[in-house]
Amino acid sequence: MKMTVEKLKKLLTERLEKEGRNIAYNREKDQLRVEKAESGKGVTLSLGPVLAKWERNREKAIDEIVFYVEEALRAMETEVKITGNERKIFPVIRSTSFPKTAGGKPLVYDEHTAETRIFYSLDMGSSYRLIDEGMLADEGLDAGRIKEMARFNLRSLDHPVKKDSVSGNDFYFVNTNDGYDASRILNESFLKEMEKKIKGEMVLSVPHQDVLIISDIQNSTGYDVLAHMTMHFYTSGRVPITPLSFYLKDGELEPIFIMAKNKPGRKE
Repeated sequence: MKMTVEKLKKLLTERLEKEGRNIAYNREKDQLRVEKAESGKGVTLSLGPVLAKWERNREKAIDEIVFYVEEALRAMETEVKITGNERKIFPVIRSTSFPKTAGGKPLVYDEHTAETRIFYSLDMGSSYRLIDEGMLADEGLDAGRIKEMARFNLRSLDHPVKKDSVSGNDFYFVNTNDGYDASRILNESFLKEMEKKIKGEMVLSVPHQDVLIISDIQNSTGYDVLAHMTMHFYTSGRVPITPLSFYLKDGELEPIFIMAKNKPGRKE
């Protein structure tokens, strides 16, 4: 069966329709919004990446998306307390197009790069809850302290690396699927440790939530390989972030794009 965005919209709507929910489709952006009618809290799905994932995994991809939405909606309605759960706070990387509010409340976030922002989450096992300013006010907590705890907790996570070499270039992958793989780009000590292994140009990529790619680009072919790789991950991820990659210069991340003939160019 040839899947289209329209068919995918219909299929997901049928799977996610329930009493007390509103489902709306934004044709201009190819996005499906599923929300609780009473609270207005919900999840927005970009159907382009979901379609690409369906083409590879078929029904399994739909099952994963439905599970993700159901868990996210459940988490939004679950009363949570930050106090006593400080070790479960982690930073999460999202694209700059990601909403800065949830349920009408401003989320706690930091600017990161021209392509990404840092939000903060409370881990709930199979799902998470993004921390908003209302949660901090209710518990009398300071945003700065929350951010410090999130960075501390991130450093405590393991960062197992798998290596692949293509055409004289080395690619290192962090892909534990714990929800914080992309977040490990914020672990400065880990990046310094990886930097010691780099023979050529160090390039970092966070195409979606569940992968961090550290590339050792040693020839022009490496950029072409990386461009294809990041786009593949970007279109297959449950929470896409950006297909662009980054140079790490003096501790700062600088977005780049791949121009013709495999040469990198800095994004202005």
